[in-house]
Amino acid sequence: MNVTKEQTNVEAQAIAAKKAAKKVSLLSNEEKNEALHILADTLEKNIQVILNANEKDLQAGREKGYEEAYLDRLALSKERITDFAEGLRQVAELEDPTGKILSNWTLDNGLLVEKVSIPLGVIGMIYEARPNVTVDATGLALKSGNAIILKGGSSALSSNKAIVEVMHEALIETKIPQEAVQFIATTDRVATQQLFTMKEHIDVLIPRGGGSLINAVVNNATVPVLETGVGNCHLYIDVEADVEKALNILVNAKTDRPAVCNALETAIIHKEWLDKNSEALNTTFKKHNITVHGDETALRYFPNGVLATEEDWANEYLSLDIAVKTVANIEEAIDHIETYGTKHSEAIITENKDTAKAFMSLVDASALYHNASTRFTDGGALGFGAEIGISTQKLHARGPMGLPALTTVKFLMSGNGQIR
Repeated sequence: MNVTKEQTNVEAQAIAAKKAAKKVSLLSNEEKNEALHILADTLEKNIQVILNANEKDLQAGREKGYEEAYLDRLALSKERITDFAEGLRQVAELEDPTGKILSNWTLDNGLLVEKVSIPLGVIGMIYEARPNVTVDATGLALKSGNAIILKGGSSALSSNKAIVEVMHEALIETKIPQEAVQFIATTDRVATQQLFTMKEHIDVLIPRGGGSLINAVVNNATVPVLETGVGNCHLYIDVEADVEKALNILVNAKTDRPAVCNALETAIIHKEWLDKNSEALNTTFKKHNITVHGDETALRYFPNGVLATEEDWANEYLSLDIAVKTVANIEEAIDHIETYGTKHSEAIITENKDTAKAFMSLVDASALYHNASTRFTDGGALGFGAEIGISTQKLHARGPMGLPALTTVKFLMSGNGQIR
């Protein structure tokens, strides 16, 4: 098989990142924080440069007929760039997750054992349309003492190139080598797939995007994967749900930012509650232009809706569409979530504490809510600072992945001549 120039470049970038990771791991917390502030300031000074590049991506997306939800994820603005620059400053204020003695003990023979947190090393980040991930992932990687290799989607190529060029310009003024932030600018699929198998250079891969991207990485990588999940998120409205709470939470979870992974996709509603409150719910759906895909029972109450198919129950709409499933009890609600959920974020609205406890105990997901919106499954909202993704797996990290998720451990033993 012939090796392309792009493939050779990817390997060279991975080797450079591994060398840089050693240097980043030795920096003090103060040096890393100073670098993050310089990155933030430089991004804000170059807002127009980034916006000009982003407009090229948006124009190309419009010409290709991308949906509005996709264009929203792709679009940048002065406010969004300012927000992710501020996110870097917030990460700088967080506690350094590395170099911590997590536990220690002394054996009977006097050998001191310490379990210490250390950086993962080189993180490979593979993601789709969101250019803000380029900044968020870089900030978290550097703060936790890692190097990062970024591979964004082709639809955001111009935006991401501009952002990385600005960050490289900023790194010149810091103790962090430019090589610690690598960006793969090629759209060559074979070159990109190299990332999946470079175990000698890359310590972990984090895919962030749609189901097809995540599955491609999980199914083909020999590098360990921190799996992030798509968000087919459910809201179960119990028979004892407060009407005002239910409507407010549903509207927020569905309409605040419908194109994000923690947005609501399916409302599971107790039949008795729906029978009493269908008029208020129907008015709410119409007011917010929400299109209902319901089962046969639901459509009796929502005549403007469409009959849900099997695909609707599994769909991550990322739009103002919502699937509505009616149930007779909490057991049916949990069964539906077990069948179609993606283990991301699930919520229950009820005033019955025992019912809420059962839901929180039995539903298998990385984030569960009682009388609150699923939109809080976010590193910033939960106080972690920016997040690198939301893990739906169970090993190493689960839920919003902040700084601690980007570390591993090392055991350090100190003795005085002990032998075994």
